[in-house]
Amino acid sequence: MAAPSENRPLALITGASRGLGAAIARELAWTHRLLLGATSLDSLTDIRAELPDAEPWPVDLTDDAALAAATRPIDSLDVLVHNAGVAELGPIAETSAERWRKTFEANVIAVAEATRLLLPALRAAKGHVVLINSGAGLRANAGWGAYAASKFALRAFADALRLEEPELRVTSVHPGRIDTDMQRAIVAGERREYDPGEFLTAATVARTVRTAIETPRDAHPTEIVLRPIPR
Repeated sequence: MAAPSENRPLALITGASRGLGAAIARELAWTHRLLLGATSLDSLTDIRAELPDAEPWPVDLTDDAALAAATRPIDSLDVLVHNAGVAELGPIAETSAERWRKTFEANVIAVAEATRLLLPALRAAKGHVVLINSGAGLRANAGWGAYAASKFALRAFADALRLEEPELRVTSVHPGRIDTDMQRAIVAGERREYDPGEFLTAATVARTVRTAIETPRDAHPTEIVLRPIPR
């Protein structure tokens, strides 16, 4: 591993406090300066203890004014990893308008607004935007309607951004289900026993994100699909 240096490129990771976001931070820590995004400073305590050189970036991504203030000091950004999101599942017949709005606000609108605000910084660095999507962004299943719809929208956003900003690289990552705290909550809602062996590890997906970022500039990794191997 290379030694830490102020000459390293800058990466901002949203949802970096735990799970996949924290795993991505660990992967990028020795090659990038890090901004660790989370809703609150307290939630970043554990990952900051692991990565003391990383800088916290606490902001509620759905608060437009707070997001604008948090992005304003960033004048050059090499990597933006959109990892934060929500997954509230249930059949369409039981999914309220409020839940639809909350899902799209977190999974689509906040991503679009953060990207818009950071475009000058990304353009300055000819940067790379990585969007952590989902298998649900390629195929909708029963009970996953609102979540899948938001992930299909996120994929469309990435496709449009890629065409509109040709000097940026834009990668959609579509992992299968990952062994995280969020996954445990989903499985509990499905009323079945949790078996970590069914799922991808966060470290594997994080390594894939790092590989995409480190792909030489003559190539553009546009979409990556990962599926767990049954064990």
